[in-house]
Amino acid sequence: MESKEKRWYVLHTYSGYENRVKSNLESRAQSMGMQDYIFRVIVPEETVRQVKDGQAKEVEEKTFPGYVLVEMVMTDQAWYIARNTPGVTGFLGSHGGGSKPTPLLPEEVDRIMKRMGMDVARTDINVSVGDHVKIIAGAFADLTGKVIDVDHEKMKLKVELEMFGRQTTAELVFDQIDTVND
Repeated sequence: MESKEKRWYVLHTYSGYENRVKSNLESRAQSMGMQDYIFRVIVPEETVRQVKDGQAKEVEEKTFPGYVLVEMVMTDQAWYIARNTPGVTGFLGSHGGGSKPTPLLPEEVDRIMKRMGMDVARTDINVSVGDHVKIIAGAFADLTGKVIDVDHEKMKLKVELEMFGRQTTAELVFDQIDTVND
């Protein structure tokens, strides 16, 4: 069951190795040219208030110890790279015997992201080539530009903008832009 759709999956890791697995998987995806298949890797954490020795302080705690979330397109190669990352013991929802795992439901992902204080990623936006957009995040924030390419499958677009008196092309994700009424 090879999918072309970007979905969220849960990796099971050795307890205490979550951040190491995140780092390893991100670097493996980069070094093996899998950035178009393995996108975001998240260790769900939340801020918890603790009182220790009479002092109250806020600390980050793992929401799901032993688990890491990965947003990916489930291809054989991406699946192989993720499950063979050091510290990964397997995918949650995989029944063994080479079966691919079951992705999280969109509602589950939304709930986890909101709990972590993260915005839920935009999956689609109504822009076309030639439209003008305002960049709201990243290195080009507060600039406006003209859309020259839209890739709805990868949720990316290319925007041509003027910077330092020259035309520059920026590759952005949908979350980084807002539409502008001409």
